[in-house]
Amino acid sequence: MGHPYAPADLELPGFVPLQLSQSQILVTYIGTSLFVLLAVWLVSGRCGRLSKTDRLLMCWWAFTGLTHIMIEGPFVFTPNFFEKENPNFFDEVWKEYSKGDSRYVARDAATVTVEGITAVLEGPASLLAVYAIASRKSYSHILQFSVCLGQLYGCLVYFITAYLDGFNFWASPFYFWAYFIGANSSWVVIPTLIAMRSWKKICGAFQAEKVKTK
Repeated sequence: MGHPYAPADLELPGFVPLQLSQSQILVTYIGTSLFVLLAVWLVSGRCGRLSKTDRLLMCWWAFTGLTHIMIEGPFVFTPNFFEKENPNFFDEVWKEYSKGDSRYVARDAATVTVEGITAVLEGPASLLAVYAIASRKSYSHILQFSVCLGQLYGCLVYFITAYLDGFNFWASPFYFWAYFIGANSSWVVIPTLIAMRSWKKICGAFQAEKVKTK
């Protein structure tokens, strides 16, 4: 049976076509994501005198942490997701996303490795960042800075390996811009901004300590 991925000669023995439409997948994912963001925003309002920036950061870290664990995790640990006769929602997500990057359905080693590290390490660390911000822990900015570096490194590996491997993994320009570029851009822009903010906070704390000891 054929498949909708590029390149056309990609071999996927046992491939089972998508059972959910693109709109069904996107509406479910976006709706759930908005629910998480709203819930964290409302709960963060009860966490004492947190600034709006900190509350927004809690929303981001909760969203990205759950995405790493609940979306990317199943991909890493379900190598036969495209062969399942009775796929779950997460299997369908990756069959759809693979239209923008067929390395996922092809189980490319570099892609699986990056996603594995992201799901196992950065996912829990992102949720820890939510707690650290809410509790005003001293390690909050060091943690956020570290996770941001990990996310940016993962994005660099993701895009560079795509280029080195031929840069021909999307079914059409639409999927290139919507999935390969669009779906990943948040994990470039937002971690960059957070890393810059945390770096300034860390440097400021060290500078203040230096002044105290003089």
